[in-house]
Amino acid sequence: MVLNIVLMEPEIPQNTGNIVRTCAATGAVLHIIRPMGFAVDDKQLKRCGLDYWHYLDIFYYDNIDDFNTKNPDAKVYYFSTKANKTYTDIEYPDNCFIMFGKETKGLPEDLLFEHPDTTVRIPMLGEIRSLNLSNSVAIATYEILRQWKFPALVGHGKLRDFDWENA
Repeated sequence: MVLNIVLMEPEIPQNTGNIVRTCAATGAVLHIIRPMGFAVDDKQLKRCGLDYWHYLDIFYYDNIDDFNTKNPDAKVYYFSTKANKTYTDIEYPDNCFIMFGKETKGLPEDLLFEHPDTTVRIPMLGEIRSLNLSNSVAIATYEILRQWKFPALVGHGKLRDFDWENA
């Protein structure tokens, strides 16, 4: 199963770096729609993504039209604080795309208005403007992977000095 994470015009390299790490840890594909608020070779971006870049499938697009042209059959779910549906109300299909907007403005309202059935939110207190972008991506990613029963992910850990089997 494939999960596609789409960042529209990300502005903060640390957030994108953290999302790179989430994609590497889960096997999700990363799509970035330009313009970005930083260069891809930004030291902060590389530091946050650590040494996981080689685990990542990443695609870049010049704008939303370029993304739509290159992914004509994409089933996209738009994450926004302005949505009426909750992200857990959706059953996400294989090869779906989850899209997140820039840190300062989110996704454009006209885009959200055009897709009311696939625009979702992560619940939070009304006084809070929004969650951090990389946290939101992680929440959504793991909900979808939970629904899919965590395909190909390792579901157990190992202690360095002890053996769980003999506990």
